[in-house]
Amino acid sequence: MFKPHRPRSHPRGVGGTLARRGPYFAAPEDAVQDALVEAVRVWPADPPRDPKGWLVTVAWRRFLDASRSDASRRRREDLVREEPAPGPASGADDTLRLYFLCAHPSLTPSSAVALTLRAVGGLTTRQIAQAYLVPEATMAQRISRAKRTVSGVRFDRPGDVATVLRVLYLVFNEGYSGDVDLAAEAIRLTRQLASAIDHPEVAGLLALMLLHHARRASRTGPGGALVPLAEQDRSRWDTRTIAEGVGILQAALARDRLGEFQAQAAVAALHADAPTAGETDWVQIVEWYDELLRLTDSPVVRLNRAVAVGEADGARAGLAALAELDGSLPRHTAVAAYLHERDGDPATAARLYAEAARQAPTLAERDHLTRQAARLNTLLRGGGPGGP
Repeated sequence: MFKPHRPRSHPRGVGGTLARRGPYFAAPEDAVQDALVEAVRVWPADPPRDPKGWLVTVAWRRFLDASRSDASRRRREDLVREEPAPGPASGADDTLRLYFLCAHPSLTPSSAVALTLRAVGGLTTRQIAQAYLVPEATMAQRISRAKRTVSGVRFDRPGDVATVLRVLYLVFNEGYSGDVDLAAEAIRLTRQLASAIDHPEVAGLLALMLLHHARRASRTGPGGALVPLAEQDRSRWDTRTIAEGVGILQAALARDRLGEFQAQAAVAALHADAPTAGETDWVQIVEWYDELLRLTDSPVVRLNRAVAVGEADGARAGLAALAELDGSLPRHTAVAAYLHERDGDPATAARLYAEAARQAPTLAERDHLTRQAARLNTLLRGGGPGGP
């Protein structure tokens, strides 16, 4: 079973041995953690005679690989900092520059997404307009304004990777409409970025996208009805994509440079790892939400954490966590309805489901919440399970 725990500290003496081998080894923990991961894989079948010596040797090799990778990363960052010199440049370097240009802070999120799809993704204006369900002329104007906004931008400072990742995440969350699958396009773009930048948060975002995308086929039922995670047919989940996402995530976590996308991916991995909804490791999910709160202190994370607390410690505990949050937070009412139903109060839950349906941001969510309210009202009128 997948357990994406934070890496433990390295064994006594191994890190010190590595640190003494070279003056530029500033973080022995990363190499030692990689060696420990390899030891878990190799030792059960072929235990070494000298465990410490084995760890030192493998960690040193990992350090040399990381040093070469870091040198390559610094060269790429230098390319972002400076204007391009006259003459031909590699396609990978041009692409990296475009990522940072499209994520410039002077652009609105919608303009940044549109420009990324056009300049980096290579989609036509018509395709992007269809994906956003707007006229092609409207999208052409949006892209043109975005291009004018960044036309004079100079790369005189390192690009903000976090901003690039947020733009890619916005693309992913657009999902699918028209003839362009934006979720698949976001995964393709993030793979491209991961090949150009050696950064654990880039890997974390790619893992998160893959783990969410693997469940896509089970998210809707006949007619497009929303299917909650607990009710999804897990046999329809793409296990190959899940395995790829988990592998990418584990490699990123082993570097012990935790970021919010890695933490979100860990939550998604724990959901993907559970054979049934009832076997979900909610206790560890709460721990990962605690990690996320330390990184972001996001109200949305607090809302999701309240749901997880309700599953791990009971509905009353979840409602207590929810009571600390602003009631105007999107989906707050829907979460309250769910937790009240779990707490054995169907009348309150039915009322809140109906209220949440009126607040729902999408038609699919509105229909789902309306069905939940109708289901409980039917039970209450009939005196069946959940009734008086």
